[in-house]
Amino acid sequence: MSEYEKNDLEKVLAAHTAPALLGVKCANLVSVAINKNTVTEYLAATAENAAAHGLKMVRLCQCRERTLVYVYHEKLLKAWLDAKDMKEFLMSRGYPKNGSVKEMLDVLASRMNCGNFPHEIGAFLGYPLEDIRGFIHNRGSNCLLCGPWKVYSDVEHARELFRKYDRCRELLCNGMEQGLDLFQALSLSSGDPELKTD
Repeated sequence: MSEYEKNDLEKVLAAHTAPALLGVKCANLVSVAINKNTVTEYLAATAENAAAHGLKMVRLCQCRERTLVYVYHEKLLKAWLDAKDMKEFLMSRGYPKNGSVKEMLDVLASRMNCGNFPHEIGAFLGYPLEDIRGFIHNRGSNCLLCGPWKVYSDVEHARELFRKYDRCRELLCNGMEQGLDLFQALSLSSGDPELKTD
């Protein structure tokens, strides 16, 4: 993997997975059109750095030209998926009752291909359950607000989250523009007071 390829991939990750990288969101998913061997090599080479920040970055799905990289905080994701309503929702969609994060992701990955996303994927991206159900019921139409996801319930709360997500991107992308690599930018940005969670 060349330094150019590494920088290119890190810029994509900073722009599209910053909220998860900074722990403001339990997970993000990004589709990258970078050589699959480069992606695999990068994920292996940075696993230790990612773990030091409580993160995991995995390849969730791969097509001929694109790779879906899933970035998540295992503790945050587990807590999110273990919430009673979310657990019941996922069980109703055929997920194991007491599955580990890895088992749940394995089921999700088995249902995916690059052209077809199962609707419950929102549960794995930290979307509010009311919005996931609203999206399914309305078949993606009639939302109250459209941003990182389609909002069907608490618009003001969603707007605040979207603002925080934008701030995450701004911090990481600015750090990288100053010559830092992704994990240096992450370390520098993680104490930003605007990112404090409620």
